[in-house]
Amino acid sequence: MSVTDENTTVVIVGSGVAGLALGNFLLRSGIDCVVLERHSREYVERRQRAGVIDPRAARMFREWGLADRVLDGAPFAPVLNFRVDGETRPFRYVTDDHVDGRFCPQQVLVRHLIDVFVSDGGDLRFEAEDVEPEDLTGPRPRVRYRERTGVTRAIACDFIAGCDGDHGVSRASIPGNVLTRQSHEYGYAWLTVLADASANHQSMMAIHDRGFAGQFARGPRASRFYLQCPLDTAVEEWADDRIWEEIEARFGEPVTAKGPITSKTLVPLRSVVYAPMSYGRLYLLGDAAHIVPPMSAKGMNLALHDADVFATAVLKQVKEQDPGPLEAYSATCLKHVWNYQAYAAWFTDLMHDAGDVSYHGEFRRSLARAEFERLYDSETANRLFGEFLTGLN
Repeated sequence: MSVTDENTTVVIVGSGVAGLALGNFLLRSGIDCVVLERHSREYVERRQRAGVIDPRAARMFREWGLADRVLDGAPFAPVLNFRVDGETRPFRYVTDDHVDGRFCPQQVLVRHLIDVFVSDGGDLRFEAEDVEPEDLTGPRPRVRYRERTGVTRAIACDFIAGCDGDHGVSRASIPGNVLTRQSHEYGYAWLTVLADASANHQSMMAIHDRGFAGQFARGPRASRFYLQCPLDTAVEEWADDRIWEEIEARFGEPVTAKGPITSKTLVPLRSVVYAPMSYGRLYLLGDAAHIVPPMSAKGMNLALHDADVFATAVLKQVKEQDPGPLEAYSATCLKHVWNYQAYAAWFTDLMHDAGDVSYHGEFRRSLARAEFERLYDSETANRLFGEFLTGLN
């Protein structure tokens, strides 16, 4: 059975940060929308993801009147904690705007966004299977999907927001000859480890000749660790004992609590940008349009920026019949995306080239070490770095 008589203004495909933020922005502005998510609510809310909300994103939530309801996590001071060859070297960066930034795991923000959207009457449909955008270049596109019960529904709309990630159906619905894909492979991966163990520090990054390492608290009794490793590494090679040994070696200090390791995942580091970020009445947001390496902590903030730009553009179109911001959506977002990609590539290379020479050699290591020292010695370099970290640049 097919039901085709539903209508809304915006269909949002995907309930990650971009989709949920967009849904909340539209709902608060009186714009009808429907959010479709193929997974269950339990799965979405428990999906473990790292996250840092930079001050730009925090200000955005404040401007939309949502800060008190969705922002959470420990505020971060303008200090990055490094261990270089086993020695602690705190780095204080100069910025005029840092107080709003905070460490917030992505799943925490997602839970808050879901709670607010649902409690305010938002239409969020979990377990929507076989989602298929249709007639993207027509005046009234549709999104067809199948409910868990087997009923097929089709929702007509004015706009479709593709917020379903790198492997979602939204970008795959755009003809291949329309999109340009630009990418960069960094030549190494991260072994990402989640452990039921209290962190030695709220956050710490290590430069060591065995490779980069990172440690971030995920609540009072859980920690996320990152270890630079070759692309051809198999997760099976990393027994728990080897992981703890490597963490202690790269940080140059013992791990105070070694609880059970609950997950291990290999993440090749890469940067990807698709352009344009729109086709007909379909608009791409977040990971559907761009990927930044996790070293930069900008993926979530880029997704939120896309949601802010798109929501503002839809409001201009619906409330004022001004199509200009929607027509400029892709160019507006891509300018910001490439700015962040430049920062992400620089910081990723800096932190990884400065350690293990087996990846890019002694020359790159010496360059990275010189650049790292310049951050401490040059006020100009320090301030520019702080502006990127806080989302001001």
